[in-house]
Amino acid sequence: MNTTTRPPLGGMKVLDFTYLLPGPYGSMMLADLGAGIIKIENFNNPDLMRISAPFIDGVSAAYAHINRGKKSLGLDLKKGQSKEIIFRLLRDHDIVLEQFRPGVMDRLGLGYEDLKKICPSVIYCSLTGYGHNGRYADRAGHDINYLALSGIDSYSGRAENGPALSGIQIADVCAGGKNLAIAVMAAYIRRLAGGEGAFIDLSITDSTFALSAFQAAGFLAGGGEPVREGEILNGGAVYDYYRTSDGRHLSVGSLEPKFAESFYQAIGMDEMLAPGLLSHEELAVSKRRVAEIIAGRTLEHWRGVFARLDACVEPVLSIAEAVDSPPLADRGIVTEVTSHTGKPLRQVAGPIKIGPDECTAREAGTPLGHHNEFILSSLGYSKDEIAEFRKNGVIN
Repeated sequence: MNTTTRPPLGGMKVLDFTYLLPGPYGSMMLADLGAGIIKIENFNNPDLMRISAPFIDGVSAAYAHINRGKKSLGLDLKKGQSKEIIFRLLRDHDIVLEQFRPGVMDRLGLGYEDLKKICPSVIYCSLTGYGHNGRYADRAGHDINYLALSGIDSYSGRAENGPALSGIQIADVCAGGKNLAIAVMAAYIRRLAGGEGAFIDLSITDSTFALSAFQAAGFLAGGGEPVREGEILNGGAVYDYYRTSDGRHLSVGSLEPKFAESFYQAIGMDEMLAPGLLSHEELAVSKRRVAEIIAGRTLEHWRGVFARLDACVEPVLSIAEAVDSPPLADRGIVTEVTSHTGKPLRQVAGPIKIGPDECTAREAGTPLGHHNEFILSSLGYSKDEIAEFRKNGVIN
């Protein structure tokens, strides 16, 4: 990021109690945009992301990635003195993120109503699997459950085999993390404009259901329920992945007529250039023919064919290939940050560019409690008081 300009969220100060993937991903987005974030972590029950291999300088690479730009404060939240420290932090860090089940923060004396008494303008975002009300409010869940309960898995995957796992956690990241960042920024903008603080009740399952821009919208408007391989975008048309002769795969997104024409000409299926309205059976036959043709040649062959065509056809790349190939290699999506030991560490850059600036925090996530003394000293605690906190098990 250009250090001569103020980062977009410079001045925003956040206390982050979230863990694992959804909340930390959202707070990483805020950190990349310039927010000052203190990640408060219970050292007696640390974030399980810390045990995700591989490790760089003793810190999980995944943890170092999604917790970059954040200072680490290790507290035993059940100790009364920890609450006093948090109350003091609220003088400046008046946005709070938490990801526990409903009621957990209240029992610790750190719920919204507790903190609102200390800081009336606090923005308090509670990210949960199912929200703060309803029969599932206290139920445990993970990404796979949110996708299942949102209905999305009912029309994802293959008709023969059922739903399929994605390579990434769609609900956690796209519905949870990103919506957290959006919600906090919206509440922050309102407060800057003279509004009040806010309690944000953010359900990952609600947010996952909201991702269904086509299928849920159609159903709610009176259409039928979507089924696997029954829609244009879920395998019911040529839009799909196809295996090549060398065991690789080609993605075919030739939806619009001009792209479809280019695609069918390239693979020698000229009969599809003006096919008229095809029945489901005729479409299935033509799709099998597409698969047979693509399966007859290598991925490299098809890359050569479609490199010069405007057909929305691209190879399925491995991560190693992707970072060294366009478009990623041309866009600077891999960046270099600094580990807690001062060593350079490659990470996925923040994808948001504002003007010429790369919006990426420059310091990787650190060991638990790495910034304890720095943070407590900045709050006015003496060395003796900090030593007493450590002796009493308040900090690690």
